[in-house]
Amino acid sequence: MGWNSWNSFATTITEAQARETAAIMAEKLLSFGYDIFTVDIQWYEPEASSYTYNARPRPAMDAYGRMIPAPNRFPSSAGGKGFAMLAKAVHDLGLQFGIHVMRGIPRAAVEANLPILGTRYRAKDVADISSVCSWNPDMYGVDMTRPGAQAYYDSIFHLYAEWGVDFVKMDDMSRPYDAHAPEIEAAHKAIMATGRPIILSLSPGETPVIRGDHVRKYAQMWRISDDFWDEWPMLEAQFTRLENWTPYRGPGSWPDADMLPLGRLALGERNTRFTPDEQKTLMTLWAIARSPLIMGGDLRHLDAATLALLTNSEVLAVNQASQGNCPHFVEDGVRAWSAMPEDGKGRYLALFNTGDKPREVGIRLRDLGIDGPVAVRDLWAGKALGQQAERVSAMLPPHGAGLYRLS
Repeated sequence: MGWNSWNSFATTITEAQARETAAIMAEKLLSFGYDIFTVDIQWYEPEASSYTYNARPRPAMDAYGRMIPAPNRFPSSAGGKGFAMLAKAVHDLGLQFGIHVMRGIPRAAVEANLPILGTRYRAKDVADISSVCSWNPDMYGVDMTRPGAQAYYDSIFHLYAEWGVDFVKMDDMSRPYDAHAPEIEAAHKAIMATGRPIILSLSPGETPVIRGDHVRKYAQMWRISDDFWDEWPMLEAQFTRLENWTPYRGPGSWPDADMLPLGRLALGERNTRFTPDEQKTLMTLWAIARSPLIMGGDLRHLDAATLALLTNSEVLAVNQASQGNCPHFVEDGVRAWSAMPEDGKGRYLALFNTGDKPREVGIRLRDLGIDGPVAVRDLWAGKALGQQAERVSAMLPPHGAGLYRLS
């Protein structure tokens, strides 16, 4: 659970904006469990702007080809301090500190043929210039068969550990998966060598389900789709993806349906396009499928309705403390999921109307393996709905959802 700068700041976040946002996060969201504060892509780019990338980037780097925060955007990084001062400020608020990084070694480091820390090798010795990201011009891949390749990954994660980084979202990793698997393993090995418990989150998707055993061995989170934004077709598609990843969901192993594009988005240009019902569907699906809950909207403009969505304690308990989460096929145009509370008492049930008209959505208790009547509690409304003997159902609006506890 946490916050990430991409949906609201794109590549442009500054240290002042980060500190302001982290303070708001600590005040309004930390007590509900949102504790990982992440600075997303291109914090090393002095001229970062919007959702586009400079074709010829000149990133801030140290003498060993390791990206460092651009001092004009992150003044506390001056003098070789990197993110250490910002990480300390975030930690002092009670939060964890995360950063985004790209797979590979900076193209600028290869052009300058900078040395790799602690070795006799240089950037050109390990770079695979044929391995490039299709959408970002910053990096070349690292050929893990070459001497010095692991040492490069060790050097960057050693730097992150020195800064006090707790979470790394590593991009351009999951597709094509098999081509990048050696670098996924290298990042994991480098993290282990630091001795610091850094969470590794792989991005973007679509991570192939057939590689589930490999990805959960080397990472704690992995994206199941490309960037997720506030459009209903994208949300509807996440149902099937989350269903497909059910066998690989568990402690320390989280299929990631991406950030929550709620509230003010896109450099302040607009509010979320999701309707209120779609916003509730989003939170309900992420909760019952135990996707990480990473808020993407601008917390400086956090409105009461969005705050209420993010901080319903009974809904968050489903996301944070349930097991056996699984889908049930009911009929076309509707979806149903259930899960067991960790205390083993009762059952959580999520019902969804993915159609364009209001309709009743329900499921028989026997299809949930429940014998006998149950008391039904509406978790979004926070109230008891009475008993049901054979079937639990609700009239749901178009693109709407309900979340219940049966006991």
